[in-house]
Amino acid sequence: MINLSKIPTTAPDDTDKGDVKKRTDEYCLRIGELNEIMRAQQKHSLLVILQGMDGSGKDGAAKNVFKDCTPFNLSVYAFKKPTPIEFAHDFLWRVHQQAPAKGDIRIFNRSHYEDVLIQRVHGWIDEERVKRRMAAINAMEELLVFDNNTTILKFCLHISKEEQEKQLQQRIDDPEKRWKHSDNDWEERKHWDEYMRCYSDAINGSTIPWTIVPVDNRWYRDYVISQKVCEAMEAMKLAYP
Repeated sequence: MINLSKIPTTAPDDTDKGDVKKRTDEYCLRIGELNEIMRAQQKHSLLVILQGMDGSGKDGAAKNVFKDCTPFNLSVYAFKKPTPIEFAHDFLWRVHQQAPAKGDIRIFNRSHYEDVLIQRVHGWIDEERVKRRMAAINAMEELLVFDNNTTILKFCLHISKEEQEKQLQQRIDDPEKRWKHSDNDWEERKHWDEYMRCYSDAINGSTIPWTIVPVDNRWYRDYVISQKVCEAMEAMKLAYP
């Protein structure tokens, strides 16, 4: 069983930063090459889920890891508070519409797991609904895998409470990052322990496994994600038609 509070948020002590960054660039370049083949072949799709606390670097991860990909079949969708129309439907209605078509890479910046995280943390849904929603999430993900040949990679961007404070403060201090600042991020931070518990439960309750990514060192974050993405795309045995 995974307990996030016991998992390191930094790179291993013996990690060579220069070597890791070099290998990351190689992985990213290969991802770009494989993405072009996947676009041409139109048989596979890739869904990348980036889930993490505010300040964990979801935007940066998407930007850096997929920097060498053509934009024609690559897109990012950021899940925010549901609109009135979305609220009027089941919680997965808006999610399924954003699933990648064959030949595409789709990145979820936050995801359907918000509906068993923030809503649970604040007590907006009871435990029975959490259980049923997790079952529905697992069923939907399995449908994408088996019915649409979608590879799903789920990354929990694991940040320390201390590093998160630094990242949130930078959004206040740095004029170029100030547009990201939200007072609500500091309010959500007050529920840190409950978020860690709910994240751990969601990870342990998932049928498709998660990769826990230490993100206090952003260069190591990019390495872990790029390696997993590249390996998953290589496993597709992609070929030009």
